[in-house]
Amino acid sequence: MIGWAITFLVVALIAAVLGFGGIAGTAVGIAKIIFFVAIVLFVLSLIFGRRRAL
Repeated sequence: MIGWAITFLVVALIAAVLGFGGIAGTAVGIAKIIFFVAIVLFVLSLIFGRRRAL
């Protein structure tokens, strides 16, 4: 999922360099959403993955 966020970030950077501000802004927004979802899923996997078997 972090790979998707980096991909959208690269697309945003390229679009910004070429002058496509709307596309760059949208790509940055999508990258931020995907990044935060990935962080939340990572934290949840750390919390629930630490269960011990009895």
